[in-house]
Amino acid sequence: MQRAIGRMKSSSLLFTLLLLCQVTAGCTGILDTTVNPRAELVAYPQLIQVGEMVTLDARESSAVEGVLVSYEWDFGDGQTAETVSAFTSHSYLQFGQYTVTVKVTNDQGGTDESTQVITVNGAPMLNLTFPEQVRAGDSILFDASATYDPEGAQLMFAWDLDWTQDTDGDTDPRNDVDAAEATVIVPTTSSGVLKGSVVVSDGQGASSYGTFEISIVQRLYEVVWIYETIEYSWDEYLEQGESWEVNMTPSEVGRIMEIRALLELDQDIAPPYDNFSLVLRIMDDGLRTSKQTEEGNYSNQESAKAEIEILEFNIQPENALYSSDSKEQLLFELLRGNATLNGLGEWIWIVSADQSDPDSFVPGMPDPDPGNDWELTIQILIGRPSLTEVATNESSM
Repeated sequence: MQRAIGRMKSSSLLFTLLLLCQVTAGCTGILDTTVNPRAELVAYPQLIQVGEMVTLDARESSAVEGVLVSYEWDFGDGQTAETVSAFTSHSYLQFGQYTVTVKVTNDQGGTDESTQVITVNGAPMLNLTFPEQVRAGDSILFDASATYDPEGAQLMFAWDLDWTQDTDGDTDPRNDVDAAEATVIVPTTSSGVLKGSVVVSDGQGASSYGTFEISIVQRLYEVVWIYETIEYSWDEYLEQGESWEVNMTPSEVGRIMEIRALLELDQDIAPPYDNFSLVLRIMDDGLRTSKQTEEGNYSNQESAKAEIEILEFNIQPENALYSSDSKEQLLFELLRGNATLNGLGEWIWIVSADQSDPDSFVPGMPDPDPGNDWELTIQILIGRPSLTEVATNESSM
């Protein structure tokens, strides 16, 4: 009976308090039983590159009482999201620092917030200049000095200057480091296409990649042929059975056009006349030609002689325009590099005394003519190319 009376008194007291709260200002806190949650946010990694994802984890948040029912995300870049999961991710397309905020709400309507700062590292802004076309023999200037880093970091450069060359020997020709400066000068020697690349990094994990392709064109020369005769001469003495020879390489002087050789003997004292032979051998051509001396008119005091004459030894070249990587290469092709040219390589001239020992006029007396003096004169008509480089509009080549 007393317990019932106590419960009635408590209910009456609560009812009285409710009535008083309705008419009395400032007592609402007595009945506010909402408990706020506790928000916890972890972000990893906190340093990312532009375009990379950051993982956002609010799973350590607590409802304190009840359960968490929503997560509101503000990524700091103008993008927001709301999830029922405590786990999400986000990517940033611009460099800078961003404050990420998560607001958690429990089933009692209580809220709390937690923040993390994300640093987004910007890649270097590559500014690369180079010519699209150069002439063989010219140097190429690659200039990346205007490249800059958004955060002002010191930049590092790695140039692979030729994708056809594997300079580090790792079987990958496109990852070499041939130079490490902001500007590079590369000489050229031959025509073709040069391809390569450059990587610029900021030391913070960000880098920019650029490639280049340059057309290396041949030079243009006007060739005018100039002709001249070069002459060689020797005079010696041979006894019967002896021989003499000399080596030469006249193709080093010019293109061989004509050959004339004259071997003359001193006039004999008396018949029979001496008999010599003149031989020319051109090793690369497999050429061997020879002539025997023929008697001259004794009454006119003509000496014995042998002549070798080869005309139109090579086709006469035309004055024309020629393309080549260099002046030296073109000269080589015009004078020695053409497989159809004759007279290349070593020449051998041979003079032999086949018969130079006539009998004495008086039996038993010494031979009046035991040998003979001779003179060899060789004349070679050569063509020399005169080269003048012709200026061209490279953009139209």
